[in-house]
Amino acid sequence: MEIVRIGLDLAKSVFEVCGVDMRDHVVLRKTLRRDAVPQFFAELPPCLIGMEACSSSHYWAKVLTELGHQVRLIAPQFVTPYVKSNKNDRNDAEAICEAISRPSMRFVPPKSSEQLEIQAVHRIRQRLVSSRTRLVNQIRGLLAEHGVVIGRDISRLRRALTQIVEGADRDLGDLIQELASDIHQELAALDERISSYDRRIRNLFRTNEMCQRIGKIEGIGPITATALVAAVGDQSCFKNGRQFAAWLGLVPKQRSSGGKSRLFGISKRGDRYLRTLLIHGARAVLGKAGGKQDARSVWINRMRERRHPNVVAVALANKNARIVWSILSKNEDYRGPETPQAA
Repeated sequence: MEIVRIGLDLAKSVFEVCGVDMRDHVVLRKTLRRDAVPQFFAELPPCLIGMEACSSSHYWAKVLTELGHQVRLIAPQFVTPYVKSNKNDRNDAEAICEAISRPSMRFVPPKSSEQLEIQAVHRIRQRLVSSRTRLVNQIRGLLAEHGVVIGRDISRLRRALTQIVEGADRDLGDLIQELASDIHQELAALDERISSYDRRIRNLFRTNEMCQRIGKIEGIGPITATALVAAVGDQSCFKNGRQFAAWLGLVPKQRSSGGKSRLFGISKRGDRYLRTLLIHGARAVLGKAGGKQDARSVWINRMRERRHPNVVAVALANKNARIVWSILSKNEDYRGPETPQAA
């Protein structure tokens, strides 16, 4: 029995293993407890192991790679078409084993421990920002019921809460003032926690050479640069910058048939967090491009004459994504746009 390829269905406690030989015949089916997984694969000769990209997948990829195996992570949506009959852990393991054998299959870039740490900082910060947004929307709605309408700017809400806590608005009842005081303290605590994670991100940005290179691109700051470096583990997974932009969901969605091309808005595939950061950074560049004479600003201003600003922002985000891939893959420094010399 010579096993050449294994599909491993990950779980918290019980793992399913499906192995095939050179003729793609199933020669191994086994159920393993979590503590038995390292010992089982240590006794096997080196082979190709496929796993779905999910929680703990990067940990097990590291463990199995150290044991001499070749590990490939695959997105769960690419495994689903290979599941035969009903879905269960055993069929999932067999489907993973079949999916990783396809020559045209796309795999998830593996991440190092450093990248996972940076990504954890971003995930926690993202959760805190979402909590603050929910809190702000809730208090704005509650105050609106009492005739206090506040603009969408969060700084206006902070000023309004301060005035309410100080008793400037006499029309509000005692209970709503107490609730506003509690919300004011909770909002201040969230602001402080988010600021602490911003400082961590800036420290990570200053100590990472690749982040420093990416951060020189217009529209990419410390948050976007560290998030991109944390997300893109192996640049060889993308043949060119367009594939990287497509992975981020910054290319048109296509539904073509019968030789007729039909393009729609962006596909919005991949990580929404990264795509949002790139587009917001592009919007910031758009606001400062007016009157500038460098090549990039001229291109932006010409496009704004015939396209909606949102379309221009997405196009610039796409361009920045391609530049990022070029810097990551070629290990080069960013060369900014040149301003034409006056005759």
